[in-house]
Amino acid sequence: MKQRINRRHFLQGATSTAVAAGLMGARKTLAASDTVRIGVVGVGGRGKDHIKGFSQQAGVEVVALCDVDEGILQERSSQLEKSSGKPVRCYSDMRKLFEAKDIDAVSFATPNHWHALGGIWAMEAGKHTYVEKPCSHNVWEGRQLVNASRKYNRLCQHGTQGRSSAVLREAIQKLREGAIGNVYMARGLCYKWRPTIGKAGGPQAAPPGVDYNLWCGPAPNKPLQRKKLHYDWHWQWDCGNGDMGNQGVHEMDMARWGLGVGLPTRITGTGGHYMFDDDQQTPNALICTFDYPEHRKMLQFETRHWVSNYEGGFGASGENNVGALFYGSEGYMEMEYFSYRIFLGKKREPGPAGKGNADPWATFVTGIRSGKRENLGVDIEEGHLTSALCHLGNIAYRVRRSIQFDPVKEKILGDSEASTLLSRDYRKPFVVPGIA
Repeated sequence: MKQRINRRHFLQGATSTAVAAGLMGARKTLAASDTVRIGVVGVGGRGKDHIKGFSQQAGVEVVALCDVDEGILQERSSQLEKSSGKPVRCYSDMRKLFEAKDIDAVSFATPNHWHALGGIWAMEAGKHTYVEKPCSHNVWEGRQLVNASRKYNRLCQHGTQGRSSAVLREAIQKLREGAIGNVYMARGLCYKWRPTIGKAGGPQAAPPGVDYNLWCGPAPNKPLQRKKLHYDWHWQWDCGNGDMGNQGVHEMDMARWGLGVGLPTRITGTGGHYMFDDDQQTPNALICTFDYPEHRKMLQFETRHWVSNYEGGFGASGENNVGALFYGSEGYMEMEYFSYRIFLGKKREPGPAGKGNADPWATFVTGIRSGKRENLGVDIEEGHLTSALCHLGNIAYRVRRSIQFDPVKEKILGDSEASTLLSRDYRKPFVVPGIA
């Protein structure tokens, strides 16, 4: 289990005979009257939302749950059986769930380091997939997830809900039509109240009932070096991507979407982990810029926390402020989940505005029934590009210098240290298949 494999030597094709058998038996098309049967992998905090969201869709059944934490799995299965009145299959190893031929789609709400591998395995097994944000732990993984969707002809939706919102689609259309003139800059904001995670003071035992080896999966199986196994993994590099890759990926997606750009050619990142002396490795204050000289545009992203957030005003949600700002030659737009406002001219006269909601669960099911990517809330290609921006910002921060990037080849130029952070080595048997 300690043996590692370099990304250049990843497996080709199916990961196992069982997965290949699942691919042969999966339903390829669904009639409008067919029940869509879904399995949810990772049923903790966000996974609970997945269960509820899909269970509320007409003609959809959540028939299977998977989690490496036996206590959480039992709790969620009991809740679902009570609300649905039907038995639910439970798994600790997602690979066993993929073998079930009657499951049409799999929804992932695992920690970040499992997103790409789990999604690829599921699509190899013939399942459509919903993958939570960010879709990958690093840039290379995200591209393999896109390639898997295309190779196996399976739909894959990314968990950035903004694109499932009719009102935000309206806002983007306003930008395209020139509502604020020539848009030259976007600014994403992620101001979240985040307390300290404390200091573990040494290796910790995994909680009772947790298969820690499966929890680690493709990531290094190191002794647990934080007080809490769950959620606080966001703040350690082996499994998380900091708040820019957690909450921030939503606002990053809005900012990139509004600018109408893909990947940049130059990235800078500066910040640090301030105030707390704890086990967090990722920064809690970070400012990144992404340059698009060929488009004459730039994207700036700021992540910070604690009491510096302001009450009320733009992006306010409790003690948090999150959203995206767009600057144009004639005015600016404020965009939040799920509303927008336009202000025009030097006097900032109010312009068009809108407010609504989003149902990403419904768009995923609509995509499955139609078999069309354009009916998804957001296709995995867009999810990969947005997630890659978060990864690139983190890389620039970690190497403490600007990085030059080839957006077509998705390669860092002239910086071997930074380039190593585009991917990583993976543990057997949790290897990401090379799909290219």
